[in-house]
Amino acid sequence: MSLQLDARQRAMLAEMGLRFVLPDAGTSEPQRGVMPAPPSAPAAKPVLPPKGVSVSFPIPSAPAPAGVDAMAWDALETAVASCQACPLCASRTQTVFGVGDRQADWLIVGEAPGETEDQRGEPFVGAAGQLLDNMLRALGLDRRAKVYIVNVLKCRPPGNRNPGPEEVAQCLPFLQRQVQLLQPKVILAMGRFAVQALLGTGDAIGKLRGRVHRYQDIPVVVTYHPAYLLRNLPDKARAWADLCFAQAVLREAAAAAENARSDKVLDA
Repeated sequence: MSLQLDARQRAMLAEMGLRFVLPDAGTSEPQRGVMPAPPSAPAAKPVLPPKGVSVSFPIPSAPAPAGVDAMAWDALETAVASCQACPLCASRTQTVFGVGDRQADWLIVGEAPGETEDQRGEPFVGAAGQLLDNMLRALGLDRRAKVYIVNVLKCRPPGNRNPGPEEVAQCLPFLQRQVQLLQPKVILAMGRFAVQALLGTGDAIGKLRGRVHRYQDIPVVVTYHPAYLLRNLPDKARAWADLCFAQAVLREAAAAAENARSDKVLDA
């Protein structure tokens, strides 16, 4: 995928602390002090665990809420709001179900609500949310259109501590049903706990980046959580490359689906 950025997109990236310059024709070196544009995304190749081999990160099993696998959106949101399956229900202000377009091509999965999310009932708000919004706008996306955003946990862990495996297990059926209802064309897993929940692996994000994984047969691209990027500025460029890669994966999936439809028409 060639990286074509207009003035608006470059301004958005500048707000993120990223400046990309494409070399002039016949020039092999970028301008000094300016980060070069990431290379074209490699061809997407699914990376699946072998059948019959268990994944390396254990998430304990938990009984799914009754009927969750048949719930429509409104019933599912009500079930989340009334959930008392783990102790987090006692300390939450409200649950954080998700936000965005329920016909979206992109599903972005984060980790757990923070204090502001718990107060507002919406994922990825505050400084981390602003960074995510800038990254999405640089790709021509918006959290209200073409994108749906969720967290693995629907309740805030006290003190913004890390999610516990049992808490992930209790919330996972809700996330699974959201994926089933949405049927996105690509999933962007942001952060260690999103990766663990979706892929069932304890491998480091750096080891999993740049490849296509699968969840419910949907392509998954792994990247860093925006809150981590605010503390580790050099990794912003890597996260931007991951988003470009996810966009390339989505376009490839759309092209493959169109080719399949054309083949069906020819065979009819």
